Amino acid sequence: MLGHHLTPLLGATGVLALLTLVPGPDMAIVTKRAVTRGRADGLRTVAGIAVGLLLWGALTVAGLAALLAASAEVYLAVKLAGAAYLCWLGVRSLRGEPGAEPAGDLAEPIGTGGAGGTGGAGGAGGAGGSRGGAWRTGLVANALNPKIAVFYTGLLPTLAPPGLRPAAGMTLLVLVHVLLTLVWLGTYVYVLSRARHFFARPRVRRALDRVTGVVLIGFGVRVATTS
Repeated sequence: MLGHHLTPLLGATGVLALLTLVPGPDMAIVTKRAVTRGRADGLRTVAGIAVGLLLWGALTVAGLAALLAASAEVYLAVKLAGAAYLCWLGVRSLRGEPGAEPAGDLAEPIGTGGAGGTGGAGGAGGAGGSRGGAWRTGLVANALNPKIAVFYTGLLPTLAPPGLRPAAGMTLLVLVHVLLTLVWLGTYVYVLSRARHFFARPRVRRALDRVTGVVLIGFGVRVATTS
């Protein structure tokens, strides 16, 4: 009986792992926060992303995400809001102050000026010392991504282990996806923090601002134009 559930679960975990490793807006946002604000800020962003996944998971189990996936009007509204948010983060990154230089411990914010912009907590750089800014950035980026709803309602039911109730199988796979995301992005933040002194160089910092800004805007345009 255990093998009857374990084999499909391992297969589903493999599929979810591959999807988790594919670069996307989450990785771009985490890269910016971790490099410009430090390891702790990057990990808070990852936590916000995980909460966003749990939110969509809860809506999926409740059946609300299926309603979103089936409603063209609602899907379009959420899609355009998510695309606008990604483009806004990208513009903030492109407008980063060119002379800002990081300071302080690797695990702490680096100051109020800088590459991600000097504005509110929801931006890609966030306000200096604002712990909630990183968390909200990750959460909002995922909460406004209707593709997660389509992914959860369209793919997860086909991966659920047989023999489990649909709600139980979906809940299990959502938790597996969240765990994989935490491990992968958390490890990624740690690796970035080890090389943060390199990214702290003004020339590298400006290049990172531009690349991140273009990538985020590109993802925003892609989200807006994909049916």
